[in-house]
Amino acid sequence: MSVKSAIKILLILYGIVLTNIVKAQQLIDSTTTIIIADSIIQKKTAEVEYDAKDFFKALFKGSHQLVKDSSSNNSSSTLPQKKVFVTLLPAVGYTLQTSFAATVSAGFAFYVDTAVTKKLSEIITSLTYTHYNQFLFPIYANIWTKQNKFNLILDYRFLRYPSTTYGLGAHSTENDAYSLNFNYIKLHQTVLKKIYKELYGGIGFYYDYFWNVTEIDPPSGIKTSFQKYGGTQTMKAAGFALKLLYDSRQNQINPFNGTFANIIFRPNYTFLGSDNNWKSLLLEFKKYFKLNEHTKNVLALWSYNWLTLGKDKPPYLLLPSTGWDDLYNTGRGYVQSRFRAKNMIYAEAEYRFSILNNGLLGGVVFANAQSFSKNFSNQLAVISPGLGAGVRIKLNKYSKTNLCIDYGFGLNGSKGLFLNLGEVF
Repeated sequence: MSVKSAIKILLILYGIVLTNIVKAQQLIDSTTTIIIADSIIQKKTAEVEYDAKDFFKALFKGSHQLVKDSSSNNSSSTLPQKKVFVTLLPAVGYTLQTSFAATVSAGFAFYVDTAVTKKLSEIITSLTYTHYNQFLFPIYANIWTKQNKFNLILDYRFLRYPSTTYGLGAHSTENDAYSLNFNYIKLHQTVLKKIYKELYGGIGFYYDYFWNVTEIDPPSGIKTSFQKYGGTQTMKAAGFALKLLYDSRQNQINPFNGTFANIIFRPNYTFLGSDNNWKSLLLEFKKYFKLNEHTKNVLALWSYNWLTLGKDKPPYLLLPSTGWDDLYNTGRGYVQSRFRAKNMIYAEAEYRFSILNNGLLGGVVFANAQSFSKNFSNQLAVISPGLGAGVRIKLNKYSKTNLCIDYGFGLNGSKGLFLNLGEVF
């Protein structure tokens, strides 16, 4: 199947989805990846729920009165009448691409409106240093104006990022791995305006700059994919981003229902500072099914399709690649950058279920598949599957924020541990 055919099919599917989902009446909160801990106050219900805070209280203080809380997705929530909610969280994490990492995160959440339909705005940042001497400093802001008429999204990052590359295409092997070091500044900003109910559209400006890009101990005696592609020590991309967004999820951290659809068209131009002219298209879709009203078990589906249009040539480090979505979550079972090419088609399904009735502990099983185009072409190649399972530890019963601990397997012995705060998708 050619990429052109895949684009046509995906656009038809997205058109059908968007035509129907604009009829939905569900109320959603702000698009977010991390909700500020303890920002949602306790709510009355007949069900008692446990989270990590309750567990440690019971462990060190003996029995205590738990606050009853459903935090159900059908309940409306209210927040304390504070102007700003602040969270500071030190943590230790682990991923295949970073090994162990020490992180300090800070979050600020606030409302700019008093209406019942108001959405929570937030600013999140962190400092991370890893075992591989990587340094990450992101700043993320998601701000809603009064009456939710506009949504402002900022995604700024600085990375000093020694990492592993495997070359281009879907047929690379573990033996092709070597280190590629670089520094990276990402400056993405978007302004969206409400079009109809939960449907938003708008424009942004994306700027990406890589410097000190250096191959470390590449395979001797051969010309690497980086060299064949024309990789250089500096890479710049600058262009506008046209975005269409629909999100009917009531909880973006741990969705029990709803639909998410996101389309981003990004043309880059030399007159704006880009090294060359090129265009990309992102088509993303998520859907959540609560399988039984008497349980909290959920089937979650995710489609993430990152395409280079025509014969355009993005910078090497901005080519579609495993684990390089905005949240670094595609391709559990494979290390980040395991596959890289001009086009990426990705799909994942995850079944989420409760282990303890009090909600403290849950589990998931998941399976995914990714396909990348051949070396320098637009023709899609083999499908690389991944699968695995994991546990969920509830950190906050009001926001439903979980600590996600997964173990995934891929082809040719690829495997590893994956940690996340909040659901993977």
